[in-house]
Amino acid sequence: MNSTNSVPTILWLDPQSPLGTAEQAQLAAAGVQIIVIHTLDELEEALRRHQAMALALRQDTAYGLMPSVQALFKAAGDQLPVICRVEREPLSLAVDAMCQGAAYALAVDDWTAASWHAAVEVCQAATREQALRVLSTVVPTYRRRARRAEPAVQRSLVYVDPISRHLLALAQRVAQANVTALIEGPTGAGKEILARVLHEASPRSQGPFVGLNCAALPEQLIDDMLFGHEKGAFTGAQKDFRGLFEQAQGGTLFLDEIGEMPLHLQAKLLRVLQERQLTRLGSESTVLVDVRVIAATNKELRAAVAAREFREDLYFRISTFKLKVPPLSQRPGDILPLAAALLARHAAPGKSYSVTAQAQTQLLAYPWPGNVRELENVIQRAVVMCGGDCIDTPHLMFDDIHPEEGAAASLEPESLPQPPLSPPLPPMQAPETVPANLQAAVKSNEHQLILAAIQTTGSRIEAARKLGISPRTLRYKLAKLKDNAVAREAPAYS
Repeated sequence: MNSTNSVPTILWLDPQSPLGTAEQAQLAAAGVQIIVIHTLDELEEALRRHQAMALALRQDTAYGLMPSVQALFKAAGDQLPVICRVEREPLSLAVDAMCQGAAYALAVDDWTAASWHAAVEVCQAATREQALRVLSTVVPTYRRRARRAEPAVQRSLVYVDPISRHLLALAQRVAQANVTALIEGPTGAGKEILARVLHEASPRSQGPFVGLNCAALPEQLIDDMLFGHEKGAFTGAQKDFRGLFEQAQGGTLFLDEIGEMPLHLQAKLLRVLQERQLTRLGSESTVLVDVRVIAATNKELRAAVAAREFREDLYFRISTFKLKVPPLSQRPGDILPLAAALLARHAAPGKSYSVTAQAQTQLLAYPWPGNVRELENVIQRAVVMCGGDCIDTPHLMFDDIHPEEGAAASLEPESLPQPPLSPPLPPMQAPETVPANLQAAVKSNEHQLILAAIQTTGSRIEAARKLGISPRTLRYKLAKLKDNAVAREAPAYS
């Protein structure tokens, strides 16, 4: 984008239909300027002149990226984020586009300002990420060593669902104000990602982003990590140590799981936030701090305040503005784009994956109790289990109930007595042959454990408890076992 113009400029390519006057007016009203291109030469010229901040191209429904478009996609490369405009159906088009490296996928008939603002914000974040990567290649070695203590920046900026787009837009506004923020949400939902968005969209983006998980360290170590100490302050203090408040000077300090912080440290933290200065352990002088604090929690802090487990004055100090990250099940529009981004992250260099329609249906049907973190686990398992380049339903291994159980399983109360299995399961036997691959080995071991639990307990509920799964999951797995046994015993007909 031209440095003299603050309006986002996007290169536009649509080989199927030209950009109409009405659509161009809608994009202009959304604050987006368009430069229409038709050839690879025009793209290279625009890249050379730094005329744009993104490339918007259309992905064909029937044939995917046409050869000419593929050349443009490849030529843009890391220099320019790509916005792929795809049909709303099938969903695999959006997944394929992101697997190929698109920064954002957008419906071809979506001209709303909110959608294009979200696309522009993602592309701007991708551009900053590329700048940081280029910068890291020229920073002297001693500078890189000095930065090793900083947490690694995580970039999973996928905000496709309308709820997520609203949250992102709100975070962008909050970032401009120098106020403390409290991010609430379940474990694994992406609270730290949102904290990094707040940092990178703020005037403090050039400063450090320093994070601490308050639940991961003992209270004595948290005290030292936050506020630092002087040499000789205690046995083993052989040199001065700058705490995280000092390390985050001019930037952002992220306090994750703040609800787990001990009460006496809450009082000390409150004093530092109020006075904007601290005293290291063993020191008599004060240090002024210029730090923005962002806190996160998966607990209901108001209930913790009522239970006298969290200080009320600290709660009001850190919750100047509250942002709530909903669980993944409440923003289904993010599931497939997140899966595509995670597949791209965990794929081997030069390898890409596609996802079948049946697998996409399972991903959308699963309730995701572990949120984005559980989705990443499922994707990593799928990469391991998949021998080719297409993720299908057998490659998806979920932590809890199988998505196919769905509503039918919920109609049967777990407290009802369970009828005996008919026909009875065959006795547990040692496998006659070694499984041919990892997937077969996993299934064989699972079957043996299930049979052993059934034979050594009095009911399926007890067996499920012994196996560490829900009774519904056990019923599903037993049904699969019975089907497999019947299939093996059925005669073959020519």
